[in-house]
Amino acid sequence: QVQLVESGGGLVQAGGSLRLSCAASGSIFSVHAMGWYRQAPGKERELVAAITSGGAIDYAHSVKGRFTISRDNAKSTVYLQMNSLKPEDTAVYYCAQSEFSDHAFGMDYWGVGTLVTVSS
Repeated sequence: QVQLVESGGGLVQAGGSLRLSCAASGSIFSVHAMGWYRQAPGKERELVAAITSGGAIDYAHSVKGRFTISRDNAKSTVYLQMNSLKPEDTAVYYCAQSEFSDHAFGMDYWGVGTLVTVSS
């Protein structure tokens, strides 16, 4: 059974940084695409960043140049480094894993989410 456990959320001032971590278990981590999604109040969940098993990366336009996704296959962990945070980045951030090597096929497993609040 796949389990994804996020950590690292919290309250930060605008312009600050946070690093989210997601520890995965129950699968062969290295062969799966991983991603970070977020859902702000009253809005639909959206892709923030995703990384294939081969290391190809996609970012939402709104976070390009500020956020960095990375993965450590030895630790079965995916990270999201968030810099220059803005109030509009406030959301619950979810870690996700695909059954496939590429997130283009969709995500199949989800964490419970971690709240990121950016104050102005």
